Amino acid sequence: MELKKIAGIFAPVVRNKYLLTMMIFVVWLMFFDSDALYNRYNNFRMLNDLKKQKEYYKVQMEKDRQQLKELTKDENLEKFAREKYLMKKNGEDIFYIEEE
Repeated sequence: MELKKIAGIFAPVVRNKYLLTMMIFVVWLMFFDSDALYNRYNNFRMLNDLKKQKEYYKVQMEKDRQQLKELTKDENLEKFAREKYLMKKNGEDIFYIEEE
């Protein structure tokens, strides 16, 4: 009895070829097309991740610009080379202490 009720609901849909064609088209667009909902969701997530990365790199670029401005002075350049790359003058000994 229950099956007949369900079949009675869908019978007009199956008989109407325009409605059936439209339903098949909608299902195709939702699941099988290159712009399907799943693909759109993945693209949206990827876009958000890329926007976050863009903001991160903008901040990093600004920090690097500030550091470059500071390094244009000779005393700061020498200090940076000594600290970062462990460079030294002739006849100097460097003791590197690593903090834990």
